[in-house]
Amino acid sequence: MTIRTEFPCQIIEHEDMGIVMPDGCRLSARVWLPVDAEARPVPAVLEYIPYRKRDGTLPRDEMMHPYVAGHGYACVRVDMRGNGDSEGLMTDEYTQAEMDDAVAVIDWLSRQRWCSGAVGMMGKSWGGFNCLQAAFNQPPALKAVVSVCSTTDRFADDIHFKGGCLLGENFGWGAVMLSFSSRPPDPVLRPDWREMWLERLEHEPWLAPRWAALQERGEYWKHGSVGEDYARMQTPVLIWGGWADNYMNTVAHLVENVPAPCKGIVGPWVHQYPHTAVPGPQIGFLQVALRWWDRWLKGIANGAEDDPAYRVWMMDSAAPDASARHRPGHWVAEAEWPSPRVTREAWTLMPGRAGAASHGSLGQGETAGFAMPIATPQHLGLQAGEFFPMGLNAEMPGDQREDDAMSVCFDGDPLVEGMDLLGAARVTLRLSSDRPLGFVVARLCDVGPDGASVRIAHGMLNLCHRDSMERPAPMVPGEAVTVAFDLDQMAYRVAPGHHLRLALSNSYWPFVWPSPEAGVVTVTGGSLHLPVHAGSEPEWVPPPAEHAAPWNNRVIRPGKTRRFVERDLIRGLYAMVVEDDLGDAENLTHGLCSGETMSERWEIDPADPLSARAVHVWEQRLSRGDWSVRTRAEAEMTGAADELRMKAVLRAWEGDRLVFERNWDDRVARRFV
Repeated sequence: MTIRTEFPCQIIEHEDMGIVMPDGCRLSARVWLPVDAEARPVPAVLEYIPYRKRDGTLPRDEMMHPYVAGHGYACVRVDMRGNGDSEGLMTDEYTQAEMDDAVAVIDWLSRQRWCSGAVGMMGKSWGGFNCLQAAFNQPPALKAVVSVCSTTDRFADDIHFKGGCLLGENFGWGAVMLSFSSRPPDPVLRPDWREMWLERLEHEPWLAPRWAALQERGEYWKHGSVGEDYARMQTPVLIWGGWADNYMNTVAHLVENVPAPCKGIVGPWVHQYPHTAVPGPQIGFLQVALRWWDRWLKGIANGAEDDPAYRVWMMDSAAPDASARHRPGHWVAEAEWPSPRVTREAWTLMPGRAGAASHGSLGQGETAGFAMPIATPQHLGLQAGEFFPMGLNAEMPGDQREDDAMSVCFDGDPLVEGMDLLGAARVTLRLSSDRPLGFVVARLCDVGPDGASVRIAHGMLNLCHRDSMERPAPMVPGEAVTVAFDLDQMAYRVAPGHHLRLALSNSYWPFVWPSPEAGVVTVTGGSLHLPVHAGSEPEWVPPPAEHAAPWNNRVIRPGKTRRFVERDLIRGLYAMVVEDDLGDAENLTHGLCSGETMSERWEIDPADPLSARAVHVWEQRLSRGDWSVRTRAEAEMTGAADELRMKAVLRAWEGDRLVFERNWDDRVARRFV
């Protein structure tokens, strides 16, 4: 990693530039731009998110935005309405008001004396979503976007539902936003910070139950899903993803469907920007982004539109490691996507050679009759990892052997020559269920000669959504149906001597919230269609990772993280426990001290899905001199046979005095989950 401190352009910074929306709401922007931009206007690059530019994303902002500005751009980091130092209130994610504000900000930027009139947009996660949403809304000044870790479908491929299954992260992210949005503006920038803060707290939404209640793919989820009409995507898109993240599908979807110039890059990374993400190798994200901006915002003929359509890090077989610092592999560059180098290969699910009740074989032979019941323990899934891992704290999938042992598995023969896989595998199953509600999870694993099992990709289907995501319907107990669903995109080279395993379960805790009854899904046939790549050698050498100088800070109290599985031998419960203390630090530039602590507990009885319980606690701390504030968000989720219950309490202190407290207790009908 190279730190750059000198750039072609000398830059200046504005720490709080006001951008007033049509309704009078003032948004706060931090802006870096060349010193001579008013005399020689430059394109603007916007990052627009709710995560607080003054403290929350400041460490990464300072590594990226001065770097880009130093190459002749105005970089503009805006706090969304109701967050950080911006006025107003936030009511939900990706609202029409949020999108309208983005369009208004882009228009405002294009009309500034220091802007050439061309605007680009960049962002990761929430910021990556609104890049795509802004492109969908087609503001005239928006000329290109760079989106990282985002989605085209808010129902099928986000933190709320996957394959129609209710994700544990739906509750988890609701708790995160309850905490994140509870913090006040910085008093240095806003003398009226206290009034703004109390109004913000008074209107704080508890979003997890709202999201969980929307159990079909209706208008709420279609809003903001750019896959609803790819023809509207007329703005050039550079889209990034990571194989250790759960937004890896977006890249292939956009490259295949967007009519504007669109290029995709997927590395081995977690939910972080590629110049700092693990597992390595990190690459020069900022240089590649600048190439994109130079082409579409400055009109420089650098050939960016002729770059390969789809560049991916094809990972080699490696030992399972939930905290992998590096994944061996090589870069594959596909000139077009779908690729003519990928063919579909059908493998058949067959009974085991010894007739084992939970172990079949996977191969290219003739279909043979069998009946394998899937009735997996409720605690299966403790090695699934996080929906979006952030780093090296055992957040990635671990060794799958323990979960495999509780699953119904179909194993292939050891591969003599190995196999390259690129794309999405598809599973087709003939099955019946003895309960109206239930789901199936499929994991494709790489099993080494020593028995170690690495999850290559996974997919899942809520059986109520077998025919339609928009119009789900409960299963008819005992009635046989054929279902099909895709696993996540992958790029993986299975080593010679290893074999593939398809593991099926009807539990996946805490990744998926359990069904209300511990049912039995009986599989009587099926197939696995694999995207087999013709093979390749290294085909792309990206620039090395580099960034601007990191933020100037002093560690007041170092952080520490623990992550462990707990087994209660008396009550029979299993629990995944996460304790993440980020410590406290002082920003030596403007003096704000900030800190954050969180804990998660996901517990369940292997025999009782209604025992599932999640408890999350988040604390945020801000101080400067004699001034200090603190907020604490506590959330709990449980389930009964006919409803889900989500409770929360939010408290805020000014110094040692409690100034705000609010409780929520919401119940959500279980219609399809």
